[in-house]
Amino acid sequence: MPRYYFNTRIGDELIPDPDGEVLVDPDRAWEMARAMIRELLKTDGADGALLSAIIEVTDDDGELVLEFPFAEAILDAPGASVTKH
Repeated sequence: MPRYYFNTRIGDELIPDPDGEVLVDPDRAWEMARAMIRELLKTDGADGALLSAIIEVTDDDGELVLEFPFAEAILDAPGASVTKH
């Protein structure tokens, strides 16, 4: 099974994931990225810098598999209000 690395980009800073996770496929990597973001936002709060962050998922060759913006994890959160009030 392939290994995926969940690197976090906040502005120009990249925080690399040195260990990665062995997962079945990119769909599972997407699910894991979303869960990671939701947990970070729950524990650290949703400030402006964090909301503009992105998880960049790469494979063993360093190729970009997907990008998951933190703000997108909020939009598809269960119970998230579609309206602004």
